[in-house]
Amino acid sequence: MTSPPLPIAGGCQCGAVRYALDAEPGNPHICHCRMCQRAFGSYFAPLASVPRAALRWTAGAPSIYRSSRAAERGFCAACGTPLTFAYVDKDRIAVSLGSLDDPSRVKPARAYGAESRVPFFDELRRLPATRMEDDAPPAELETFRPLKPQP
Repeated sequence: MTSPPLPIAGGCQCGAVRYALDAEPGNPHICHCRMCQRAFGSYFAPLASVPRAALRWTAGAPSIYRSSRAAERGFCAACGTPLTFAYVDKDRIAVSLGSLDDPSRVKPARAYGAESRVPFFDELRRLPATRMEDDAPPAELETFRPLKPQP
């Protein structure tokens, strides 16, 4: 099976920061470490990396937070979307897979930070599930649409 063509586009929720990847993302993974849990406000962070030169900002630019001596994280200052993770001394930068226009384009193949994985993580896929339209009437669903058009 062949991958869709490059570039791969992505961006934040509000559309203020957009990017394009000119290389296939490598090392697709989820990270359970406490730093990623806090940075994403989630149980894990889905990430994959490209050479820094293969990441182009096509609209706006992220704000950068130096989360440790080793790493920095990029995010949209307007809406808070986590966008990047990078070790400061490496020439690769990871993008958050949820910020891709098509998040299913890159499938995680590994998990890191397993020591911080929440104990019930493996049970999450067995939770009862509903679709948004099952819980809300069409008029209410309209109120959930982004204020700015999404790609």
